[in-house]
Amino acid sequence: MADAEQEQAPVAPSRGTTATRTVVVAVAVVAVLLLGAAVGLLIKLPGADNSSTPARDSVDVGFTQDMSTHHLQGVQMANIARDRTADPAIEQLAFDISSTQLEQVGRMKGWLFLWGYPEQSADGKHMWWMTASEGHGHSGGAGSSAAADDNGRMPGMASPDELSQLRSLTGVEMDVYFLQLMLRHHQGGAPMAEYAAAHAGQPVVRTLADNMLKSQTSEAAYMKELLAERGAAPLPS
Repeated sequence: MADAEQEQAPVAPSRGTTATRTVVVAVAVVAVLLLGAAVGLLIKLPGADNSSTPARDSVDVGFTQDMSTHHLQGVQMANIARDRTADPAIEQLAFDISSTQLEQVGRMKGWLFLWGYPEQSADGKHMWWMTASEGHGHSGGAGSSAAADDNGRMPGMASPDELSQLRSLTGVEMDVYFLQLMLRHHQGGAPMAEYAAAHAGQPVVRTLADNMLKSQTSEAAYMKELLAERGAAPLPS
């Protein structure tokens, strides 16, 4: 009888198995959210002129490609902070940023699919669409610039080393570093949203860019407050 009971006893999953399942579930959730947002857009784009497709070199296409990439790193950093913090304010902020930006990525990827363009530019270059129209200047917030850096990263994007450091930290140190990275990330993306809000051809793109600019300006102000409460300052520009 003892042998039979031993044979029927369930085997507890290893830590590695549990971690793997967690990753799989997280990836599945992201995929479902993105697919749901994209499919919804394929049914109807409120306010859009579906009879005309923006040109490949348009502000609409460049912005949606670049901002999708920019947003996805923001989602990545927010998810790291949400899963590791013990601070309710940081957890809520990270959740809000992750869910909002993921939904916006779904919309932008849905538009690109509808227009028949790839999710990223073919040559891998970023922000070329901001200088395509002569006389269209733009201004950015602190810590941002108007072009990608020598490594091809858009303004505000964290480096691989910075992401590794964020993952290695714990406690208040992690909270502060997340706020610093995310504040810089918001500030770096602001010029792109500002430019698209003024110069995109599709009304839905202009509206989304304007909403991004407003919400991230508000979040940036809040992150500065949270940093000050923790005796920290933004990263150098």
